[in-house]
Amino acid sequence: MNIFQLVIMALRSIRGNKIRSFLTMLGIIIGVSSVIVLVSISKASSNQISSQIGALGTNLISVNFFGSNSNSSNYTLEDAQELSKIAGVKEIAPVVSSSVTIKKDRTSSNVSLIGTNAAYETVKNTNVTAGRFISDIDDENRSKVVVLGANTAETLFGIGNPVGQSVQINGTSFTIIGVLKSSGSSLGSSGDDLVILPLSIAQRVIQDTNIGSVYISAKSTSDVNFVKNSIESNLATHFGGKTDGFNVSTQEDLMQTMNSVTNTMTLLLGGIASISLLVGGIGIMNIMLVSVSERTKEIGIRKAIGAKRGDILTQFLIESVVLSSLGGIIGVGLGMLLTKVFAVFMSTTVTFSLSVLLMSFLFSFVIGVVFGVFPAYKASNMRPIQALRFE
Repeated sequence: MNIFQLVIMALRSIRGNKIRSFLTMLGIIIGVSSVIVLVSISKASSNQISSQIGALGTNLISVNFFGSNSNSSNYTLEDAQELSKIAGVKEIAPVVSSSVTIKKDRTSSNVSLIGTNAAYETVKNTNVTAGRFISDIDDENRSKVVVLGANTAETLFGIGNPVGQSVQINGTSFTIIGVLKSSGSSLGSSGDDLVILPLSIAQRVIQDTNIGSVYISAKSTSDVNFVKNSIESNLATHFGGKTDGFNVSTQEDLMQTMNSVTNTMTLLLGGIASISLLVGGIGIMNIMLVSVSERTKEIGIRKAIGAKRGDILTQFLIESVVLSSLGGIIGVGLGMLLTKVFAVFMSTTVTFSLSVLLMSFLFSFVIGVVFGVFPAYKASNMRPIQALRFE
């Protein structure tokens, strides 16, 4: 028999035992669909994070200070302003931050407070949907004004325009001058549950004059690495040669780190889902062994009329491959459907990688070959006389 005839025979055998065949394929279906769903979701998350990082611009350099170095807790505004003198630096935005309670009438919310200057708007590519951002005059005059994050504004004022109204932050009254455009969530935290104050008044509110971080914009993309190295040198000198109290990173650094993390997670999730394929392969082997036992007389008759060992081995191996391949095809379809459903419910965008779809199917094909070899080998090794006598 040629391959085509053997495939037809395998399909007839599967059709003759529909329930058993479906249950056998179930492990393959679950495995393939799980791989596609988990890998697609992981890649979608990676793309979303990358786009959020990219939205900040390629010229952004972030400096963060830690408490492990005692000197790092004494980095002041005057120290930060020295960074603006470095060649290639366009603007800097020093930041102090803390957690505060904001209140409007009887409604209150715990939010993140950011104290900074007017440059923060352009350096961090921040946009307002109502009112304006803080200005240098607000900072110089220590004006009690505040810009609300999108979620904060909605929590306190609903759909109304809060610009011009007042809120209490840690017991002090502030006038709202603007509302930020929603930036969404990243890594499980929202960028909309915050308030932005002028740096000078923020330092009074949180009673801390030390700078926690500085955001710096380079004049051009080509200057980024030079500026980063210059900043690291400046800070190392400031902290007496110690570098464990601060970290300087660029958008490219963040992208590389995030890609490394998401690629690792993708491989991990794909590996976990692949376990289902191995379980499905064991199921196929068991069913094929049962099929060999049930068709012992058929094998004996075929051998008695001239079928060779290779013919019998090929017949049962193809049945195993057809079974696993059908499971793979159904799994690919189910995986794509579930991924689309997830995208609709989570209001996100997912793209299917042709390589992932192909690899998932090919893996199911290989599973059929690997786990079908032993039953096929057992069937081909049967002696015709013993097979014909089998009851």
